[in-house]
Amino acid sequence: MDPLVRAAFLVQNLLGRVLGLSLSIGLAVMWVGVQAGRLSPHLLWLVLATLGIALAPRLRFHGRFGTGSVRRDIEWFTQCVLAIRTVLLLAGPSIAETWSPIVYVVLMLAAAFARPAAAFGTLIYVLMLEAARLGATAPSLWFERLAPQAVLGSLFTSLNFVVFRAEIARVRRLSRERVETEIQRNKEAARSYRLLTTPSSAVDRTGPLPLRANEERAQSAAVEEIHVASQCALDLLRSALRLQSVVLLWLDSTRQRLSIHELSSAREEVNPGPFNARDGVMAAALSQLTPVAIHGPRAARHVPYYAESVPVGAVCATPILDHDQARGILLVDREQSDAFTEAEQELLQATARFLLRAIENERVFVQLEAAKNEQGKLYRAAGMLAAATTEGQVVEAGVGCAREFAAFDIAVVTLFDRQSREHEICAASGEGTQHLVGRRFAHNTGLVSMVVANRHPLPYRGDYDPIRQLVFERGIDVPALPSLLVIPLCVHERALGTLILGCKRKGAFGQSVRPTLEVLASHMAVSLANARMLTRLEELATTDGLTGLLNRRSLLDGAAQKLMAARRFNKPVSVLLCDIDYFKRVNDTYGHDVGDQVIKGFADALRRIKRDIDVVSRIGGEEFICLCEETNEQGGLQLAERIRAEIESLRFATEKGELQVTTSVGVATCPAAGQEWESLYKSADEALYASKRNGRNRVTLWSTKLTGVAA
Repeated sequence: MDPLVRAAFLVQNLLGRVLGLSLSIGLAVMWVGVQAGRLSPHLLWLVLATLGIALAPRLRFHGRFGTGSVRRDIEWFTQCVLAIRTVLLLAGPSIAETWSPIVYVVLMLAAAFARPAAAFGTLIYVLMLEAARLGATAPSLWFERLAPQAVLGSLFTSLNFVVFRAEIARVRRLSRERVETEIQRNKEAARSYRLLTTPSSAVDRTGPLPLRANEERAQSAAVEEIHVASQCALDLLRSALRLQSVVLLWLDSTRQRLSIHELSSAREEVNPGPFNARDGVMAAALSQLTPVAIHGPRAARHVPYYAESVPVGAVCATPILDHDQARGILLVDREQSDAFTEAEQELLQATARFLLRAIENERVFVQLEAAKNEQGKLYRAAGMLAAATTEGQVVEAGVGCAREFAAFDIAVVTLFDRQSREHEICAASGEGTQHLVGRRFAHNTGLVSMVVANRHPLPYRGDYDPIRQLVFERGIDVPALPSLLVIPLCVHERALGTLILGCKRKGAFGQSVRPTLEVLASHMAVSLANARMLTRLEELATTDGLTGLLNRRSLLDGAAQKLMAARRFNKPVSVLLCDIDYFKRVNDTYGHDVGDQVIKGFADALRRIKRDIDVVSRIGGEEFICLCEETNEQGGLQLAERIRAEIESLRFATEKGELQVTTSVGVATCPAAGQEWESLYKSADEALYASKRNGRNRVTLWSTKLTGVAA
């Protein structure tokens, strides 16, 4: 079946590759036949309809070229060429002859947007189509008209390829630069307004941490809201006080430079800055934290933002205070030499407070949006962890959710065994960590051991020094990364293990992400404990507590399925029912502890002897069942005899001396002894009874003469 499926996939793939080009060539042959008069002109409508069906999916995706393979682009443009020639031919022979150069538009588009091979492949298709048309209608004009078209088409395609490609690349580059400049401007504005949710401690030498898409959208929206509110306030202020310009200047991180963030001016030529914050009236306002106004001839010297000489009669600088600390300046000027009155200065201060309030409102909005996003991520992470039912699923879900909160290059999960006082690396992902999985190490002085003992993340601030710090133990090394964080997986003040994250970027695990990762680790620990508890419950529900073999309920579930499969495929199944001889005498003489030791030894012997496909179960007391697939009567007898001999050879040390036990075995085979579990088990019980009645320590195969002996 597998070779057949592979062949089907191969044929399907081959058809997908050649179907489009075959369609272009086949419809072109039909088009040439109509042109030559060998086929009915009505077939042109069939050609046009087929081309419409073929081109419709590409038109639905807005005709994006150059994003797929060369073959797909050739299919698209050749079908466009044939569609245009078909429409022209339907319009009339004279129109088709006059407007035939319109196909050069398709060549131009192919040269501009498609790959070079697709563009020249389309040109070859156009020339072959023209050659076929001339060969069918006017063979004498074949060389006379085809050669100039080939030269012209090649030059046209090449020039368009060079010129249009260069122009499109230039436009794309300018658009990309414009978008990047706008994004950078928004980021700078968000940083100056303190809208960024990432603290300064999370910034390394390469720049600030990359923001996620939702955070960028929230901050861009906040910057735009501040711009709209500020612009409206500045326009109203300029109109109310008859001002020439109203400028909102903002301090940079060094508090030495001022740059224009918002502007309302009657002048066109304005210098955006930055300006020295220690100059003139601006320095006075920043130092005194009160409005400073100047009027008269000296006023023009205190206005730095005009690119050319502009008459200025009065200027006033009002500091924008945030918790008694200057963040910027509202600088206004007017042409008249009228001094700013107290009422006007109060209005300027009110405007400054309004601008600061607008910024604070958006700051709160961004923080709330970030908190909502974090809570949403934690909610989704909690749901994924709650759905995990095994330790492997919990580890996979936990590491996957951690990527929602922090960027890291390696992730390792360790589990701690309190009985053996050992740690085990159960999962690892990332470059250079594949050799770690399955390694065990003692509870020594490494970071993992310290975190488990103290239940507190290490190292401090996530700064890892591979020379001075040890993660696991000597001989088990992790990649040398500048940032590494070991987080405990704690449940009720008890550490189950650790989650280890490492990053190549310095300062990756600062205070902005560490608390969230600790919350995620606590959810992960709870899910891990639940998965262990669920696994334990499943073991208790399906296995015997003393021997670890399957219990009666699990045996019945498996037996029904195996017997059903045996009946369907006509395969034999044998049941071996074993019973320890005189087991009550063992308990009475040696005690129940020795009896339990005998039962465990019996179970271990069955595990050693059985095949991988056999099912062994303890169904109660000293009785055991071995269910053997694809085993006939002879095979069942051989296996039962091996079990009997193995048990007879066992010796158990007791306080009263060495103990030896024997076993009796009854064998019943499906379908001779029964096709349902009840009848098969009853037959095995009858065979076991016969073994006990005939002296014990023997094997008996069920036969019809044993029917009813157990009763």
